[in-house]
Amino acid sequence: MDEDAKKKIQIFLALAILIAAVRTGYILYERHSESVQEKKAAEAPPLNPDYYITPKKLYPYDLKSAKQLAQQPVWAKVGYRYPYFAYNSATHHTDFGKEVGLLLPLQKLQITDVVTDKAPDSGDGRQILAVFEQDGKPYTVQIGTVEGKEYKFFSDAMFFVEDPRDLYKHWPQDIWDSIGKHEMRPGMNELQADFAIGLGIPEKQADEAWKTVHYPNGGNPLTVTFHKGKATEVKPDKAS
Repeated sequence: MDEDAKKKIQIFLALAILIAAVRTGYILYERHSESVQEKKAAEAPPLNPDYYITPKKLYPYDLKSAKQLAQQPVWAKVGYRYPYFAYNSATHHTDFGKEVGLLLPLQKLQITDVVTDKAPDSGDGRQILAVFEQDGKPYTVQIGTVEGKEYKFFSDAMFFVEDPRDLYKHWPQDIWDSIGKHEMRPGMNELQADFAIGLGIPEKQADEAWKTVHYPNGGNPLTVTFHKGKATEVKPDKAS
């Protein structure tokens, strides 16, 4: 065998060894990466199923489309935030000077109509109002504004048009029992707190893992401390 042939064979063998080494290294790297990813997945907390809930929206754009709200019950998304007023069915006017109260957390309403009315000092605009009955009396709650032909609605942010108990049926029964009683207790998450005791006002905090929220709670204020999204302490809000 001449020298050129020997050199070619040596180069070929060297390349084969190098390719085999690279391939072996790549396989080992892939296996290591998979092992690291599996370890991270095992260590990571389970995904919150609440994130996958997408409540239905109606997207009203005028008075006629807003009347879809009367086709099924609705539930207030945020309690102790939206005021409602006495309504005169005969004159079709709202008594804006007589605020009756605030919608309760997850208060269920059967809207009977959607109307417009002009509130005092409202300029050229009119309020869009949902009419509902409570204890046999008619009331209205504002769900938008209209000026000329420009409609603005916030009803999708105000109401669920599907039963929240069906949307969040993965929550334990004891959680729903507390929500139904408007009670807040340790272990509940922030969304469950909203459903139970309504609007919350968070404090500014440097540590993202911790959060302190003050809830007016319909005149019975509470301070709730959350750690990583779960309530760890519930106490009367002495500052309120």
